[in-house]
Amino acid sequence: MRKITLIIIHCSATPEGRNLDFEACRHEHVHHRRFKDIGYHFYITRDGDIHRGRPIEQIGAHCKNHNAHSIGICYEGGLDADGVPMDTRTMEQKGSLLALLRELRVLFPGTLIVGHHDLNPLKARPCFDAAKEYGSL
Repeated sequence: MRKITLIIIHCSATPEGRNLDFEACRHEHVHHRRFKDIGYHFYITRDGDIHRGRPIEQIGAHCKNHNAHSIGICYEGGLDADGVPMDTRTMEQKGSLLALLRELRVLFPGTLIVGHHDLNPLKARPCFDAAKEYGSL
């Protein structure tokens, strides 16, 4: 098993009122970005369903220079209807994300939970302060 030091939270940058389900995200990553699979390890749709992407044992493709030692989680959404970055997580997504993070912290104690923008300030995503919200888990 590879050493995991970070759990990185992303959003799909999908505007409110539009869907990007798990298979559509996987299709985008494989056919447009030319990844071998979806870049994330987990993808949480607006209904709160947690979809497994790449196995945790495999390196993801979600955060340049940090993939080798991280787990990537993405939630569907992150933009308002006009395409402006906004925390659009549903209550179902918030509950699922919290449960998933708690489980991962048991499996990988001592990992830091951060947002993509904490590692790349040019990114607005995941459109909320993940380190602040989940840092005490």
